[in-house]
Amino acid sequence: MTLRELIDLTGAADLTPDTDKNAEISCGYTCDLLSWVMAHGQAGMAWITVQTHMNVIAVASLMEMSAVIIPEGIEIEAPSLSKAKEEGITVLSSGKTAFELCALMAAAGLPGSPREG
Repeated sequence: MTLRELIDLTGAADLTPDTDKNAEISCGYTCDLLSWVMAHGQAGMAWITVQTHMNVIAVASLMEMSAVIIPEGIEIEAPSLSKAKEEGITVLSSGKTAFELCALMAAAGLPGSPREG
């Protein structure tokens, strides 16, 4: 699935229109504990989180994720959004809950993050 297809699927607003929407998404993930995401994140991931501070973008960039999705109409902080644009990280905003977004992504065949063990 590409970022463009994810946007169409979820109806999310694209807050970073200049990023590459042809980028592939490898899997979906939902978590708000940054240390956990750093341990389990991976390149190409679409990460759903209610966190909106600068460290979210840092983790997404470090892990080479394809997108950060902010659910429930939560507004992302302006400095975080500026950093996302600078780093080329796509940020999407949705009025849907994290659960609804996960359900849509899973129904469309996007896998969750592979787990060890």
